[in-house]
Amino acid sequence: MTWSIIARDNATGQFGIAVATKFFAVGGHVPHIAANFGAIATQALINPYYGIDGLKLLREGRSAREIIDTLIAADGGRESRQLHILDAGGRIASHTGSDCIDWCGHIEGTGFSIAGNMLAGARVLDDTAQAYLAQDHLPFAQRLIAAMRAGEAAGGDKRGKQSAALLIHGDEEWSALDLRVDDHADPLAELERLEAVSRERWVHFRPFLPTRKNPAGITDRATIDAGIEAGIARGK
Repeated sequence: MTWSIIARDNATGQFGIAVATKFFAVGGHVPHIAANFGAIATQALINPYYGIDGLKLLREGRSAREIIDTLIAADGGRESRQLHILDAGGRIASHTGSDCIDWCGHIEGTGFSIAGNMLAGARVLDDTAQAYLAQDHLPFAQRLIAAMRAGEAAGGDKRGKQSAALLIHGDEEWSALDLRVDDHADPLAELERLEAVSRERWVHFRPFLPTRKNPAGITDRATIDAGIEAGIARGK
């Protein structure tokens, strides 16, 4: 009932997932990322533990293929599930159960994986991939959304539109960007709008938050305000 793209940005090393569907609040359960270790999307008849347990296995250094084999072996409902993973080594693996609804399938490229089910056709994934490759000049978040917009233009979820999400992690355990559109007539357009709003102040504020290397972060408000204003002036 969903299609999603998992990717790793060559410029920053960030992992990102973008997803859209005709279903409520897709961002709550489909995308899962372990910073610096990899990313997982669980869809079709979602098994939330694919994300929860899969992240633990990623942090243990297990490969994408090993993780999928482990997860589906323990799940009697696996033929109704779809799952794809990109690990820190760039390895990709997927599972589309035999009971997933057509059109369903998976494609992969260098540094990205795309999977979907209950779609208008194979072109949804093909056009998502082509747009992702063609938009490599864009910042990572915008590139992921542009790819999904292309898939939507090719038909997207054959039932229609309802929710979309974008999740990006950098080096820290907390997300660099976590945007969710839970119920909207045009969720990818709204996701695109929210991403633009995030660049007004959030992306300039984010560097001042605590990190593992600097547990206190920056708390001087004058420094924070100056940094935000400088970021806005740069237009980035």
